[in-house]
Amino acid sequence: MSHTLRASLVLSLLSVLGAGCGTAGCGGSTAPRAPRSESSLPAASAPAPHAAVDLHGGTVEAGDPPAGLAVATFAGGCFWCMEAAFEHQAGVRDAISGYTGGPELHPGYEQVSNHGTGHAEAIRVLFDPSAVTYEQLLDLYWHRVDPVHEDQAFVDRGHQYRSVIYVHTPAQRAAAERSLQAIVASGRFHERIVTTVEDAAVFWVAEDFHQNFWRTSPDRYEGYHEHSGRREFLRAHWGPDAPY
Repeated sequence: MSHTLRASLVLSLLSVLGAGCGTAGCGGSTAPRAPRSESSLPAASAPAPHAAVDLHGGTVEAGDPPAGLAVATFAGGCFWCMEAAFEHQAGVRDAISGYTGGPELHPGYEQVSNHGTGHAEAIRVLFDPSAVTYEQLLDLYWHRVDPVHEDQAFVDRGHQYRSVIYVHTPAQRAAAERSLQAIVASGRFHERIVTTVEDAAVFWVAEDFHQNFWRTSPDRYEGYHEHSGRREFLRAHWGPDAPY
């Protein structure tokens, strides 16, 4: 889906929120459902607390993870779809949509999507390392991203859609670089891999209406997800039954 069409979904949702839907949101009385392509996956874990967003003062920096949880940060295109994929992984407590990798403070969706900042759309994954390993999260990442197009993720184009593994520790860097080398060596992708491994920077939590978008706005989410080009690209590289 083009940036213009995706942005129109956001603006449509904003207009509904502004009409006075209440604190629960317009979908508050509707039972959430998972996207069709995720229906065979285990149910997502209960979300962990994360930093609130002050919509009047801009996005805010993510706080420390809850005790017992570790953090992984990934950029791989639209954060709505990345969030949905990781929240179905056993051991993941929450996947939070946001912006990272740019120098600007308190970036908002309008700025990022209009190339007004250097940030990437990304997700901050809070996970239980006793239930899922960082290496497993890396494997999930490679199965859900477009690693061969620079500043592009499937049909979305722009610097904010670049693919980056943001590492928080030397151990994460070593694991990420091993996984990158393995993907290159596999020959699964015939084009050059452009995904980079970079040190994690400040993570700005995206506006509330982006969080859990696949749950709160399932119809809007599916409209984007089904036309994003993910299915065709991922199944061409990972097999006809690959999740997308």
